[in-house]
Amino acid sequence: MVIGNAKLFLDGKFQEGSISFENGVITEIGPANAPADVDAQGKYVVPGFVDVHTHGAMGEDFSDGKPEGLAPAARHYAAHGVTSFLATTMTLKEEVLTPAMHAIGGFQRPADGAKCAGIHLEGPFLSYAKRGAQAAENLHKPDAALFHRLNEASGGLVRLVTVACEEEGAMPFIQEVSKACTVSLGHTTADYDTAMAAFQAGASHATHLYNGMPSLLHRAPGVIGAAFDSGATVELICDGLHIHPSVIRLTRQLFGKKLVIISDSLRCAGMPDGQYELGGQPIEMKNGKATLLGTDTLAGSSSNLLDEVRNVVSFGLTLEDAIYAVSQAPAQAVGLKDVGVLEAGKRADLLVLDGSLNLEQVYIDGNLIGG
Repeated sequence: MVIGNAKLFLDGKFQEGSISFENGVITEIGPANAPADVDAQGKYVVPGFVDVHTHGAMGEDFSDGKPEGLAPAARHYAAHGVTSFLATTMTLKEEVLTPAMHAIGGFQRPADGAKCAGIHLEGPFLSYAKRGAQAAENLHKPDAALFHRLNEASGGLVRLVTVACEEEGAMPFIQEVSKACTVSLGHTTADYDTAMAAFQAGASHATHLYNGMPSLLHRAPGVIGAAFDSGATVELICDGLHIHPSVIRLTRQLFGKKLVIISDSLRCAGMPDGQYELGGQPIEMKNGKATLLGTDTLAGSSSNLLDEVRNVVSFGLTLEDAIYAVSQAPAQAVGLKDVGVLEAGKRADLLVLDGSLNLEQVYIDGNLIGG
């Protein structure tokens, strides 16, 4: 298959060219006028998006432990440009997380759905004070043995784990677990020095920056300042509710290519307003805004990466910066080496977008699945 006459996203910028792929793998980047099976008519061809922080969609949550629940979410992702995702779990007891690990580990991708590229354990190793929408009764001190049991239950699929680095045992946990996956700081009260020690111990990522951590203050820069100084990658929820557009612009200037845009979507994504459940707690979605029932506490989002790309471009980021932050940056942050870029030898996961950023085609492993 050859797609020609395209604006290809290569090396962080758009270039006219063609892209060839067979047997699910990109084989060549060629000239725009190469003989082609598909004429892109000058439209954008970009890597498939990679969402490293999403709890679910279409009424399904990855913590439920329901094998049949993953396919509807995977289809929702693919329909919005996400070709790979990390199934993200909540702060729950081991006896609840273990069947969830089994279910995710046994997931078989539907032909029209995104690929589950691994698991993000968002907890249970978090801070009580910054737990947000995580259930307090399920919090657990950082415990490498528990991590290894959950990872084994999943078949070794855990690629990212969030931890509050000020908690007892966190530093040895980070030192050990960072050998197995990416360790992220989040839902934490850590000050700058503690966060720096955690990054030096092996952490390399920050979970939904600004949310669930101390604010950046001029004499107390906290996790945010430590992430900047250590060169960590940082997540940002760009649904227009969690982070002000000015802060999104500022964060891109601060962190550059270390910025990772995430959805942090919940089971209410793709669903009508109403009441739902998250980690054993009731949540309510009104006008697309999800909060713990009866409170103003934000509980993830109902967004998706395609809408967030449109958001950040409307906020003033370049399209190039936006695409990088949903493709190559997240893939690199969690060690996915074969996706996130248009390059010979990588998986043929790519999207065709028109000039208004409408999704026209989605290819996963070289197969057109619609748009």
